[in-house]
Parts: sequence; C-alpha cells; structure tokens
Amino acid sequence: MTFWDWVVIGVYFLLIAGIAWHATYRQKTPKDFFLAGRNIGFFAIGGSLFASNIGSEHIVGVSGQGATSGMAMAHYELHAWVMLLLAWVFVPFYYRAGVYTMPEFLERRFSSRARWILSIVSLLAYVFTKVAVTVYAGALVFQTLLPDTFGTPENAFWVGAFATVILTGLYTVIGGLRAVLFTDTAQAFVLLVGSIALTFFGLRELGGWGELQAMASANADQFALWRPLDDPEFPWLGILIGTPIVGIWYWCTDQYIVQRTLAGRDLGTARRGALWGGVLKLFPVMLFLIPGMIGWALHQKGMLDIPTRLIGDETVMDGDQVFPTMVMTLLPMGLRGLVVGGLLAALMSSLSSLFNSTAALFTRDVYEKITPGRSEQHLVRVGRVATGVVVALGMLWIPVMPHVADLGLYHYLQNVQSYLAPPITAVFLLGLFWKRINAYGAVWGMSIGFVLGIAKLIVQALFGEGQTFEEPAFLAAFGDFNFLYYAGVLFAASVAVIIGVSLLTPPPDPAQIAGLTYGSRSEEQIRENQESQGTADYVLTAIVLVGVIAAYLYFSFWLT
Repeated sequence: MTFWDWVVIGVYFLLIAGIAWHATYRQKTPKDFFLAGRNIGFFAIGGSLFASNIGSEHIVGVSGQGATSGMAMAHYELHAWVMLLLAWVFVPFYYRAGVYTMPEFLERRFSSRARWILSIVSLLAYVFTKVAVTVYAGALVFQTLLPDTFGTPENAFWVGAFATVILTGLYTVIGGLRAVLFTDTAQAFVLLVGSIALTFFGLRELGGWGELQAMASANADQFALWRPLDDPEFPWLGILIGTPIVGIWYWCTDQYIVQRTLAGRDLGTARRGALWGGVLKLFPVMLFLIPGMIGWALHQKGMLDIPTRLIGDETVMDGDQVFPTMVMTLLPMGLRGLVVGGLLAALMSSLSSLFNSTAALFTRDVYEKITPGRSEQHLVRVGRVATGVVVALGMLWIPVMPHVADLGLYHYLQNVQSYLAPPITAVFLLGLFWKRINAYGAVWGMSIGFVLGIAKLIVQALFGEGQTFEEPAFLAAFGDFNFLYYAGVLFAASVAVIIGVSLLTPPPDPAQIAGLTYGSRSEEQIRENQESQGTADYVLTAIVLVGVIAAYLYFSFWLT
C-alpha cells in the first residue's frame, strides 16, 4: 500500500462519513430509523439491495469459489430472476400491509406465535452466520493486504475486524436505515468499479478471455456450470431443486433484504427499486466469479502465488485468499487503494444493513411485544442499543470463524442457509397463494422444519466421511447427504406439514387475512397494484429476463 492508495481510501471514508452525517437528521420516529421515513427513491433502494447482498464475504467467498469450483456457484449469482418475484409477487403485499418486519407480516397473516418463531430464528441466524462471516472475510482482506502495517498479519486481522465493525456500527446506530441506504448507493458504485478493474488487469496479465476459456475447458469437470448427478457437491438436479428455495427465502422473505423495499415512497417506487436491484444482480458472475477463475489460471501458470492451507492431510489452494492476493499483486498504485476501498465498502454495506435489520427485528418483534405502549423516541433508543449489542455479539463470534470456514466462506453460507430457508420459503409461499393455510399449519411447519434443519447441521458437523465420527453408518450417511437435495426434502416436508395441519384444523378468519393473500384481495387493492405499474417496470423486467437467459445460454456451453 502506497501513499496514494491511502489517500484514495481516506477520501472514500470522508465521503461515506459525510453521507452518513447528512442522514442523521430527522431520525425521530421508528419509521425514520427503520424505514428511512418511507421516502426513498428506487435508485437508492436498488443500489442498497445490491450492496447489501455483495458483502466482503461475497467478494472474497465467491471469488474463492470461482477459483476452486468454477461456475458451480453461478446459479446463486444468477438469482436476478428471483428479484422479479420480490417485485411483482411479494412487495405489493408487504408494502400495503404497512409492516416494518417480515415477522410482523407473519403475525398479520397467521399469529403472534408464528411471528415469534421467525424473529428468534432470524436473530440467531444473523449473529452466527452473516455478522461473523462478513467480519471474518473483511479481516482476511486486511491480513493479506496489510500484513506488516500493524506489526504482524495476525494484528492486521484483528485491527481490520474491530475497526470496520465499530465504524460501521457507529454510523448505523446514529443514522438508521437512511444512512444505510445512502451509503450503500455510493458503495455499490465503488464495488462495480473496483471489480471491473480487477477483471481487466487480470485478463490482461493472463492473455485474454480466450486463454481463460482454454484453461477452464481443459478442466471442464471442475469449472462447468452444470455438473453430473454423481457430483458430490453440485449435482445438476440438486441445483435445480435447492437453489430456488434458498433464493426465494433470501430475496423475498428475509428481513435483511426486504427492509430496503419497504422504505420506498410508494408502491411503484418499492417495486421499481427491487427491479433495479435485479438489473444490478446480473453483474456478480462477471465481476466476482470470473476474477476468481482468473486467479486460479494465473496460479496454474506460475504468474500468481496463491496461499495454500491444510485440510486434513491435503494441501490445497486457499480460495478465500484469491481476491485479496490479486488486488495486492496485479493492480497499480491508486487503483489498489480504490479496490481496497471497495472491499471495505462491501464489508460496511453488508454490516450496516444487517445491523439495522437486526435492530428492527428486535425492537419491533421482541421488545415492543414484551413492553407495549412505549413512546416512539424510546423505541428509536432501543433500536440503537440493539444495534450495539449485535455489534458486540458479532465480535465475540469472530474467533470461532477460522474453525468453520474450511470449505470456503461462500460454500459455508450456502450450506447453512439450505437448512434454514426451506420452512420459511414454504410458509410465505403457501401463505400468499392459499388462503386456507392457517396459523396452526404455519407454526407446526416452521417448527418441525427448523428442528429438521438444525438436526442435519449438527449431524453433518459430527458424522460422515472425514468427520469426527464415521459410525453409526446411518448417521454418517445422513451427515454426507447432499445439502442441495436436503433443502428439497426439507421444503417438501415443511409443505406437507403446513398443508396437513391446516386442513385438519379450522380455516382462518376471513377478516384477518383480508388483503394478505391473492384470494382475499379487494378491488381497491387490485386497482392500486395495477395503477402503480409503469413502462419502466416492464423495461427493467425485460432486461433482467434477457440477461439471465443469455448468461445461462452462454455459460452452459462455454467450455465445449
């Protein structure tokens, strides 16, 4: 890191600080703090959706997966089509219901017990997956890029972890969702510029796209988009079953993402923001997966030295070190600082979104339920305290992360999410499309689904090939069962329980579900939804569909 790299980083942080400070005004009510006063334009919403999704763990982890497994994880990055479901199917119900959180919507549709279940599961999942993984990825970047700046690489790791979390927590506590949305918009731009630069310089060093394609074709089994059914990690049928379930949960029902759309100034703006986010979601394959593959190719040709690590008795390339090593090695002075700023932007945007979403969940779905009747100013203060607590819990979990990241950060995330997402996806889809589904079915379906998901997670960590225990055989087989297939099994089981219990118990009160399902919409609601649609919505939708189809057509055959 040179003087000019630090200058670029300093200017970047001044810009973010100015935006955050400007956003601190008018934070007087819960609507201001958690939904930015519901007065945000579609451009900021879409930019925030993109930047919140593309965190440092995403850049580091997706690039690492590109280096180790090629295009296998591209299916998750081509989920722009799922954002069309968010825009056209889910947002009209969420926005019109006037809710702050997804658990609050479940209470409106089902019962307070359903709200409690989703709130507790979401809070635990956020702290022990998203916060910890995001901070760990950012600390890895510091360790690689600034190994001697703070004495030792280990010191750089901890300085990076603490500094970025504390700074991000500070501006999230002060500025609320308005600060998150506005800073995310700036950070999305930095992320795009930085990743485009790295792709350009990496391809130039390698010898062009043709060279990358030739090297990947020679290792088609490792880098193909579609894998055979006997592939232990990414069989094509498992991809078709498991990835949409996780995608619908993440993009259409997770507080972390959906909260941005609820900040729109009207329904049309909220929908358009989700569609704009879908357009931006078309880019990650080229901007994050491909650089990882370029890093692998340069390493194979002896032009780049990627660190290795020991997994069991085997020494393998450390995929999570590919992106920061490329930044350190390939980029010129100044531009290196910009990309480091982009990585910090990714870390801060994901954390800020997560902090604010978690504070909203705790304040609206836990604290306000336990102590009703509090003033709006009091709830804002509680939200700020909750954000600070999440920051502290995430920091406490960081030392555990090196022990759970052996498979790669992104693989770890998708694995865990495949066990948490199916029951939530099932209850939201059935809840919207079938008005006969009742609170009993929702509660039993989520409860049994979560128990089955956690059981798989625990058994997988202890039993199976290469794990602590390989006997008894049935537990080892259960632990080794592919995570994508299990997502499908868990989804089917959750659907069966929800439908079965609902049909065996009384139907919901028509007055309670009015306007919250497709079968119970009023004429006014239908008309309002139609009037909020415009030409821009159709154009953005077409761009997303064409982009996704084109990417699948190209990368399905690019190694032949």
